[in-house]
Formats: sequence, structure tokens, C-alpha cells
Amino acid sequence: MAKNIKVLIVEDHDMARMGLSVILSANPSIEISDMCADGLDGVEKALAEKPDVVIMDIGLPTIDGIEATKRIKGANPDIKVLMYTSRESEDDIFDSFQAGADGYITKGATSEQTVGAVKAVSEGAGWLDPAIAKVVLSNIRRNNEYTEKRGEINYKLGKNLYGLTEREMEVLALIVDGLTNPQIAERLVITISTTKTHVHSILQKLYVNSRSKAISMAMKEGLV
Repeated sequence: MAKNIKVLIVEDHDMARMGLSVILSANPSIEISDMCADGLDGVEKALAEKPDVVIMDIGLPTIDGIEATKRIKGANPDIKVLMYTSRESEDDIFDSFQAGADGYITKGATSEQTVGAVKAVSEGAGWLDPAIAKVVLSNIRRNNEYTEKRGEINYKLGKNLYGLTEREMEVLALIVDGLTNPQIAERLVITISTTKTHVHSILQKLYVNSRSKAISMAMKEGLV
């Protein structure tokens, strides 16, 4: 029998914290290990209790969720962090992934999306809320239009600057979509071993050490 996903909730609004707890507790595969209401307390509890997933608000007392995420991931990269916030600014999104966040979901997400996001990041897959994806795509389009107007090389057209193969670009796109290695293997009709090899190569070529940072790089550079 698979073990439950242990979740720490770091959220300073009482109603949001309790509502999230109710939603997640209703799923038999998820267990709420603890809850707290400020950033420093969240870091301390995460490092002491080692939950599988930390659900992290951004606007927190003492230190914000982005700084808290950076500290947690810096001390224990195996702990997955899912940003849970009403903020949809580009800076918050990119700063969160740069800090090491494994996923980003808004407070307007459905119960099913929230549960799905927790399960995805716990399995090592990135997660991007559909509402956030629109912001990211808009940013990429603006960057692409700007470079085209300037007559510069567009990263989307110059993907081989990173030496990524066509297959690696396909795998990278699926990583950004939140697919796990087994799901990528099934989608591309390749073995899981081959998928892992592609993922490892992608991380090396992008000079990053995690899927979440690969997602951040892909979005910033317009690679997908």
C-alpha cells in the first residue's frame, strides 16, 4: 500500500488555511502533517518534520513565501514546495521558480486541480496553474515580438543555442506541462529509462539541477 503524501500548509489567512486542509484531507492519499501562519515558522517546521509537500503562500509575515521556499529548498531539496497564492504577477511567478518552487497554483483553483497539483509535485513533476500559464505565455509572446522587431535572434527559433535535440525539446515541453516521467514515456512512446536520460541531458544543457528550474528557464527563454 502506497504511503500517504504528507503535507505542511503555510498560510496566514485562517479561512484559507482551514479550507485547504478540508479539501486535501478529503483525499485518502493525502495527510495534513501540520499547519502554520508565517514564513519563518514554515521553514522551521518543514526542515524539522520533512513533509513530502509544503503548500506555501507568498504573502506571509516574518519572511515571504519566496524567501521561505529558497531556505527550505537550499537546506533540503527533496522537500517539494507548491506555491499557493492569489498573486499572478510575472515577477512572483518567475521568482518563485527561481527560488526552487516545484509548482504554482492559485487560490481560485478547483479542489480537483489543487489535489492534482499536490500529487504531481510529490511525484517530482512540475505544476503550473492554467491561469498562470496564460501569464507566462503572454510574457513569452511579448519577448518574442520584441526580439523580432529588433531583428535579433529569437530564442524560440534559436533553440540549438542550448544544444537541445528535437526530442529533448518535446520532453521539455511535457515537463513544463507537468507530466511525470512515466507519463512522458507513454506520451512519446519511449521507455522510462530513455525518458530519464533525456531529462538528465536537458538539465545539464540548461545548467540547472532540478525540474522546477528547468521549467523556469524554459519559460524565461521562450523555449516552449
